[in-house]
Amino acid sequence: MTGPAVVARLRAAGCVWAEEEAALLGEAAVSAAELDALVGRRVGGEPLELVLGWAAFLGRRLAVAPGVFVPRRRTELLARTTLAHVAARENSGGAPVVVVEMCCGVAPVAACLEGAVEGAVEGAVEVHAADVSREALACARLNAPGARVHLGDLFEALPPGLRGRVDVLAANAPYVPTDRIGDMPPEARDHEPHTALDGGGDGVEVHRRLAAGARDWLAPGGVLLVETSAHQAPLTAAAMQGAGLLVDVVVDEDVSGRVAVGVSPAAGEPG
Repeated sequence: MTGPAVVARLRAAGCVWAEEEAALLGEAAVSAAELDALVGRRVGGEPLELVLGWAAFLGRRLAVAPGVFVPRRRTELLARTTLAHVAARENSGGAPVVVVEMCCGVAPVAACLEGAVEGAVEGAVEVHAADVSREALACARLNAPGARVHLGDLFEALPPGLRGRVDVLAANAPYVPTDRIGDMPPEARDHEPHTALDGGGDGVEVHRRLAAGARDWLAPGGVLLVETSAHQAPLTAAAMQGAGLLVDVVVDEDVSGRVAVGVSPAAGEPG
């Protein structure tokens, strides 16, 4: 349903991958009128993912909607790191591995956990997802229907019964310094909620809150995984160390991804 005119409109609006975008928009439209409307939204600066209603992530199409944070490719490292830690952890007594995706947005990590842990049996993983955004959680329910979804600010959102039981806590928390939001591409700063972007003065204020509260919620030997940046990784790591976690940073330059990994001491270990 696309043609040279659509490609030309997209290219004139500054879309670098005009041909590819035209093809995706043509696939999404059921009529010429709808295609014209979709192209108009894209030309007007709306992110392609919000126009299409989905974002590509680790081979999946995740539901997104206006007013939510669109998952980036760099967050695939957080998802892969979470999957690796879940697969490596086996709880005694057959208890499920408890995973929480904090600041989940549309729940890309929780979505990847469903049925993706090799060798896992049904009920082996208990997944929770939490966020302050009702709009994001509506998408999270579509993307990770098996997850238990909670509305609220960080640990306040979680049911008390999870305290001390979380094996893997993963978070793509906001980490853009407040005064740098204005420097972001218009697609992000004009169409995504600032609560999903703003990490405070140095970008790691939410990371510090996560690290400070994590020890109370992690099981012995549990792990906190926080997406961070090259510049802020030392600050994120310092926050985890200050909370008594054993810290490493995982890097994947192919996706420009960095994940700070903080492990809670096992039972009987000093912390």
